Amino acid sequence: MSEGMVLRKVKSATVLSSIPLQIVYYFNVFYYTFYFPATMLMVIYKSQVFSFPDGNLALDLILLILMVILEVIRLYLGFEGNLTEEAVPIVTSLILTIPSVMLSLYFLLWQTYVLKADVIINAILLVIYGLEGILDIIAVSAFAR
Repeated sequence: MSEGMVLRKVKSATVLSSIPLQIVYYFNVFYYTFYFPATMLMVIYKSQVFSFPDGNLALDLILLILMVILEVIRLYLGFEGNLTEEAVPIVTSLILTIPSVMLSLYFLLWQTYVLKADVIINAILLVIYGLEGILDIIAVSAFAR
């Protein structure tokens, strides 16, 4: 070994990003690309088959579009927070999960007409939200240490 060469002991950096959380985020992205068009098609179907009270069809469509916007922001923050190991984006994503859950509950329970398909796809979405919430809390606690 030459005099100019210095050996340094380098600590290996611990990776705190949660792989299970990232997998659930990816699954949510894929599931939501199915969920949105399916829900939109069901709203269109219901508008053709059933008689909607004044304003209810517009409300359902507006809430669905609001849900898409919220979901894109929520998932982006979750992805970024997990990959950069920052707690603030994940906490923000977790907070945005609350209105997403409420909108999913709306489409599960309170929209004008609820079909069996609505129940199934919204129940799956709520399970994904629950799993994400648990994994978000675990990731944030790991990042805070």
